[in-house]
Amino acid sequence: MAKGLQEWVETDVKHQKGKPLKWISEEHFFRDPVRPVFSDCSCFFSPADGILLYQRVVDPDECIVDIKGESYSLRAAMQDDAFDKTSLVIGIFMTMYDVHINRIPYPGVLSYKELDAITTFNQPMLDVERDLVDSLTIDFNKAGYLHNNQRMLNRIYAPDLQQSYYILQIADYDVDRITPFNLKQHVIMPQNRRFSQIRFGSQVDLIIPVSDRYRFEPIQEVGTHVEAGIDPLVSISRNG
Repeated sequence: MAKGLQEWVETDVKHQKGKPLKWISEEHFFRDPVRPVFSDCSCFFSPADGILLYQRVVDPDECIVDIKGESYSLRAAMQDDAFDKTSLVIGIFMTMYDVHINRIPYPGVLSYKELDAITTFNQPMLDVERDLVDSLTIDFNKAGYLHNNQRMLNRIYAPDLQQSYYILQIADYDVDRITPFNLKQHVIMPQNRRFSQIRFGSQVDLIIPVSDRYRFEPIQEVGTHVEAGIDPLVSISRNG
């Protein structure tokens, strides 16, 4: 259930923080709790457990966030200079205390592409996690991982909407941590089906191109903690 950041820390994190890192990484992290499978095509559900870092409608080359004076745009995120769609982008930061199973937020046909490595080494996300959990703040100047780290771009074509949307998975310091559950391409996926896991800290961005047919309106506020397959992120209504 969606919670404010402070409420989530108090209710879900506080009793885990004193545990040894070995226990958190080996016993707590890899849990995969049974969840109800909701079906509601009037909305996109969250694809990941985590904290909403940003949600904006941006042009392809427009700045989503500024990181030490360097713009982070959709084209940079997707490693695609030809991407030309104005889109709603929602960034979800997954901490070590979150379930790391990712789910399909709206039904469609899934294909995926592991993007080329940007640098030799991934940058750690731990400083951002500490700020969120300990100070309830975020300093995007510490989010250099957005420019550098290993990522997987998942494209979902949604026949009901007559368009595609995207789920961008970004790994933490360790490489080769994004694990699709089905290695086939162009697989029909129902809403909220489990499709992948990112091991250890990570981020997931939901990218929905703006449509002439439908209006996509964010439901949650930045700083809210959400759960995959449980909390709706975007409402869908017809234009006109």
